[in-house]
This record gives sequence, structure tokens and C-alpha cells, in this order.
Amino acid sequence: MLTSKDVAKLLDHSTLQPYLTEADIRRGCELALKYGTATVCARPQDMEIVVPMLAGSGVLPCTVIGFPHGAHRDTVKIFEARQALEDGCKELDMVLNIGRMLGGDYDYVEREIAALAKCAHDAGAILKVILETCYLSDEQKVKACQLSEAAGADFVKTSTGYGSGGATIADVKLMRASVSERVRVKASGGIRDLDTVLSAHAAGAARCGVSATEKIMQEALRREAEGILRMPDALKEMSGGY
Repeated sequence: MLTSKDVAKLLDHSTLQPYLTEADIRRGCELALKYGTATVCARPQDMEIVVPMLAGSGVLPCTVIGFPHGAHRDTVKIFEARQALEDGCKELDMVLNIGRMLGGDYDYVEREIAALAKCAHDAGAILKVILETCYLSDEQKVKACQLSEAAGADFVKTSTGYGSGGATIADVKLMRASVSERVRVKASGGIRDLDTVLSAHAAGAARCGVSATEKIMQEALRREAEGILRMPDALKEMSGGY
């Protein structure tokens, strides 16, 4: 049976909205520390707040690169990544170049991911590649996963949360089937309750990007106290029995 601590470690607590203030970012870190989430995923400028607040806690600082459209020049993405790593960031969530992916320029896409993977790994950090699945066909999703793995990415991730759609169970399952066990899957975009987190996990997601962390964790704690923190039967069926 899952524990509430297990659930917390599935969560990247997201504080990416453009209107968040410094006080909001601090509250987000405090919330993540309260429950012991995997990371706080914040905007690059917020690393100066996030890194010292999370130091020594086991909750890691994470930021986004080329967010949310993925259309920055590769040199800009590399600069942004290096600055984030210098600031103490331990996980990078980059948006691949969606237009290049849709246009079939796979060499460009792979080179860009490889350059960012090297930046991350040289600094002892990891790289997640956001595919923005709402814009891709299933064949393109599979190809993007394969390019990400070939380039050295550590995760493939469904969505930014700012596109026309977010994570789906079908996409999580497809992405999990498209990479080896070396590469993990992160579901993100529209995940607002515990059942969706559990369903995504059952389908193969090692992480979920969420901003509804308080709601999710309160429900996990309630179910844990009642001895019912497990995958509901209906979600097992949705997830193909995983």
C-alpha cells in the first residue's frame, strides 16, 4: 500500500504562473517542505529564493528552460540552463523546439536536447524534456521520446500546462512504452486531484507536475489514516491494469 510520503515524492510542486510574487514563491516552498515533495519547480528568476529555502531538505530546486513555447534559440536555452545550474538548480525541465519537431528537423531537436543534457549532467543535475503532447501526433510523440533518450535526457514530460491540452493517461502510457527503463516519465498539465496522480503513476509516470499540492496531499493523508490509500479499481481499469 502507498503512503502519503510516497505520494509526496511523486509530486513536483509547480510555482510557474507569471503573476506569482516573491511571497507566493516562499509560500510554495513552505508547502513543499511541509509535505516533502520531490521538487519545487519555479521560474528561473526564483531560484535565488527557492535554492536557499530548500537547502538540506531533500526537496530539490527545479526550473524551466525555454518555457513555455520552446522557441528560444538553442544558445539562449543553454545560457539559461547554465545560469540556473550556477544558481543551484538540480533539475531542469526544458521545452523542446516544438516547431522544429513538427517540421521534422529531428537533428536539430536531438542536438539541442543533447547540449542541455550535457549542461545538466556536468553539474550533477538531471534534464526533463517537455514534449507539449497536445501539438504532436502519436507518431511524433514516440519520435520525440526516442530523440530525447538518444540525446541523454533523464525524463520525458507531457506538457507545460500552458498549451491547448495537458497530460492524459493515454499519453503517459505511450511515452512509457517509447523509452527504456533508464528514462522516466513525468505527467504535467491539468492534474488537480489525488486520483489523477495515482492513475498517472499506475500508467507509468514517476513524477507529476502539480500546483494543487495541498489538496492532493490532504486527500492522501485522509485516505492513509483510513487505510484506503491505494489505486481505486476504476483507475486500475483506466490505466490498463498497471
